[in-house]
Amino acid sequence: MNRIVPLALGATLSTSLVLGCPAQPPPAAPPAAAQPSPPSAARAPAPSPAPSLGFAVSFPESQSREPLDGRVYVVLSNDDAREPRLQISVGLKTQQIFGVDAEGLAPGKEALIGAKTLGFPRASLADVPAGTYTVQAVLHRYETFHRSDGHTVKLPMDRGEGQHWEEAPGNLYSTPRKITVDPAKPETFRIELDHVIPPIAPPAETKYVKHERIQSALLTKFWGRPMFLGAHVILPEGFDKHPNARYPLVISHGHFMHDIDYFREAPPDPNLKPDYSDRFRLAGYNRIVQESAHQLYKDWTSPKFPRMILIEIQHANPYYDDSYAVNSKNLGPYGDAIMDELIPYLEKKYRAIGQGWARFAYGGSTGGWEALAVQTFYPDRFNGIWAACPDPVDFRDYMTVDVYGHKNAFYTDDYWKKVARPSMRNYLGHVSATIEDASRYELVLGTRGRSGEQLDIWQAVFSPAGADGYPKDIWDKQTGVIDHDVATYWRDHYDLSHILQRDWATLGPKVRGKIHIYVGDMDNFYLNNAVYRIEEFLKKTSNPPYEGEVDYGDRAEHCWNGDHTRPNALSRLRYPQLYFPKIMDRIRKSAPRGSDLKSFQY
Repeated sequence: MNRIVPLALGATLSTSLVLGCPAQPPPAAPPAAAQPSPPSAARAPAPSPAPSLGFAVSFPESQSREPLDGRVYVVLSNDDAREPRLQISVGLKTQQIFGVDAEGLAPGKEALIGAKTLGFPRASLADVPAGTYTVQAVLHRYETFHRSDGHTVKLPMDRGEGQHWEEAPGNLYSTPRKITVDPAKPETFRIELDHVIPPIAPPAETKYVKHERIQSALLTKFWGRPMFLGAHVILPEGFDKHPNARYPLVISHGHFMHDIDYFREAPPDPNLKPDYSDRFRLAGYNRIVQESAHQLYKDWTSPKFPRMILIEIQHANPYYDDSYAVNSKNLGPYGDAIMDELIPYLEKKYRAIGQGWARFAYGGSTGGWEALAVQTFYPDRFNGIWAACPDPVDFRDYMTVDVYGHKNAFYTDDYWKKVARPSMRNYLGHVSATIEDASRYELVLGTRGRSGEQLDIWQAVFSPAGADGYPKDIWDKQTGVIDHDVATYWRDHYDLSHILQRDWATLGPKVRGKIHIYVGDMDNFYLNNAVYRIEEFLKKTSNPPYEGEVDYGDRAEHCWNGDHTRPNALSRLRYPQLYFPKIMDRIRKSAPRGSDLKSFQY
């Protein structure tokens, strides 16, 4: 378990903290009888700490007169295309980052990053090649929460950016500058955080697109401070002209969106400078995105498109840009808050039918897991879900780790040969990151599960809270050793495949015909492996049979959604066009007798 201690302000760089932990104490001196001590006058002076390469980061009073808590990063980049803080990722195309915790960092005091500070992808400053780099520092600010479970924790509250430390309003950062680094010539570089990231302007509303935000009583009570839920709402064509119509509600689950970016009323920007998508190996992909968004607008307003309300939920939180839409010991009752507070508010305001037979969900990746989760945990409140490339739905294949059967997450358990477990690949199987890479990357970004990244949010959602109030580690991020007690808790509470199997006698009749799962068989994060597991169970179900669908895209990467007619780069931009007709078919087949199927069909 990672521990956090106050940063030793004023300490020399040679005693910089390692992962927020104090340096190891020196060996104990031998007993006096073993070696007589010389007279004090004859004793040799203690050697001075060897100088080393390092950084000292501070902020002036003009940024804050009060001490600040948070995480201090120093980024080194050899690419001048963007600011260094905008070039950090777990993949191959990343720059170098180091991070230390700062508790009560006062203005003018220095947070120190030195030889023992953990970094990514190079583990130490000593591993940085000599050369000229652009350096930039950031202070990611933490807030203190006094939760209703009795724990006091320090976490980065989302400030409208969707939990991205490099863009979070209120964070301090420095002006990028060139430095020449030579590990053979130790030097301390002092960096002042002379800028603050400004607030983000709220998105604009239109005839079709509305934005909602409510305070959640359930989440406010849990976190001990006001907490909010939001939603982007796309209203159907004719909403204002048919005041007596009531509509089915479709929830698109997924990552935080500042605005609806896949629905564009204006044509593509004629002055848009074409970019290049490394992921899809396509030039001008930004224009393709705008064209697709405008096409949805044209389809949405066409005479034959199904008339329904589509919403995107905003539930960024102190751990991630998304809560996974379930109740959790570390995040609080997000599932109930969404289902019992936000959804009823939206359905009442926008004239939704408000019954389970007329409520649906879909999503990809995080949203795919959430869609299956809400159908599993709230089976009567949804009449079908379409889950594309879902995050691990069976923890025997948690990417490439079996958290129940494996001993170590980083390497195979074989006696003579240890092989690294991969976490990212392309459609050819070429690996760009391992589980160990991803773990160290997140540990550099934040101790105690505070990285705001993928492994840490899974852990925050699935794990019990530790004695310190932070999520219990599923594995040690430095050694990879798995905690099987934590894994057992995961299985019993959030392993969707296990829960469906365990409770099929009661869940089966409620989810019959409602489960549809799609994934590429070359998913970049190996998410297809868990889908194979759940499909194996679903195909064997009886009393009742599941009567749903599981489908795979040949050589398709993340996030294939069931469209065999288009490449993944295009199909991922067409979720409503793909799923709304299927939802309409489901309504016709399953709506209770006497239900209103006419007022919204015009």
